[in-house]
Amino acid sequence: MVLETQRLTLREMTQGDFLALCKILQDADVMYAYEGAFNLDEVQAWLDKQFKRYKEYGFGMWAVVLKETDKMIGQCGLSMQDYNNSKIMEVGYLFQKEYWHNGYASEAAIACKEYAFDKLNATEVYSIIRDTNTASQNVAIRNGMTCIDKFIKHYRGVDMPHVLFSVKKVL
Repeated sequence: MVLETQRLTLREMTQGDFLALCKILQDADVMYAYEGAFNLDEVQAWLDKQFKRYKEYGFGMWAVVLKETDKMIGQCGLSMQDYNNSKIMEVGYLFQKEYWHNGYASEAAIACKEYAFDKLNATEVYSIIRDTNTASQNVAIRNGMTCIDKFIKHYRGVDMPHVLFSVKKVL
């Protein structure tokens, strides 16, 4: 699977992306919504989870590569997440801090939404975002989403308020 946007290429991650993924998942500023940076084992577990998702669903979090430099600057993709006793398709994104506020997350998230609608025949996609993560909420809004719910998510031993954004496919 490869998605192309104006400035980005989205592709499945490989083990060769481990160090680039560490630059994202081991940055405390990037990972504040996850209650802190990951250690090496947690980064590998995250990567292994994506490999499993690729096999099970045909999608997961994909490497976001800047076309201009061929450098992995983030990850964005689709995953099946638990919400209200069911599975929903989520558009998620995490980028290296040095690439924030350049529109890359919005560009990648829009491409993932369109892929979900056009290739996977999804009728609705979601983004689950920590209530304090205004920047990610703004990406969801730019992706055509609106906030439809608030709930508590338990992660890494902490109860965290989250908001649920959604957009439906226009038929």
